[in-house]
Amino acid sequence: MSLKTLDVSLRLLTYFDHNHTSWGVRELAKEMDVSHSIVHRILSTFEEHGFMKQDLETKKYELGLKFWDYSVLVQENHSITDIVYPVMKRLSTEAGESISLNWLDGDEGICVAIVESPQSVKFTMTIGTRTNLYRGARSKTILAFLSEARQREILADIFLDPEELTYPVPTDPDVIVQELREIRQKGWCYTVGERTPSVVGLSVPLFNAKQEVIASLTFAGPEYRMPENKIEEALRILMTGQKEIQELFNKMNQPFIEKEINRFRR
Repeated sequence: MSLKTLDVSLRLLTYFDHNHTSWGVRELAKEMDVSHSIVHRILSTFEEHGFMKQDLETKKYELGLKFWDYSVLVQENHSITDIVYPVMKRLSTEAGESISLNWLDGDEGICVAIVESPQSVKFTMTIGTRTNLYRGARSKTILAFLSEARQREILADIFLDPEELTYPVPTDPDVIVQELREIRQKGWCYTVGERTPSVVGLSVPLFNAKQEVIASLTFAGPEYRMPENKIEEALRILMTGQKEIQELFNKMNQPFIEKEINRFRR
């Protein structure tokens, strides 16, 4: 196989994604602007080795189970943090703030990864830190995307602990649920000083294959560097990372995700 043919073969694979899981030979050749005969030869070779399979009725090709074998192998040799860390590192550099990945575990969130801001004054948090779900952007984002019934279950417990009552949060669950509805409608959450004085949080949700919220991706930094008039640009950067990491999550199988999060659970 020539390097040119190899290059075309690898480029061909990039056309198979969540938006286009199968292709006919002619439509793929047209999309790639490559000869029909070349595309057919590549697809047939991939099929011969188990990397493609052809639907006998539609004659279209889709990815074969051989890719599943390799995906399992890759996941066995990497952790979630290995996979998402490069994206988080880039986002932190672009925004100049710390960024964390926080996972849902029961009624709490767990910090499973953090990239600290490159600046001298920065927000920091220890991996494995557990937080309640009803204050702070990273937590409220997750809570906002749970069902309202689940939200009310969690909120029913927050006023049982006298220590929690020292923090000035609304005491009416209806008021909190309304705030969560607004967060869900926007698709992101912005808070100031809800956990640490003068610290801003800006957060977006992440989902599993069933579109159930499983985590949040969050910028955090001092208020003087993240006033409201700078949130739009930070949010743009954050949402770019959200899309990239969500695509990575979509490629992971559920047992792998569960195995990873079990490392942080009690």
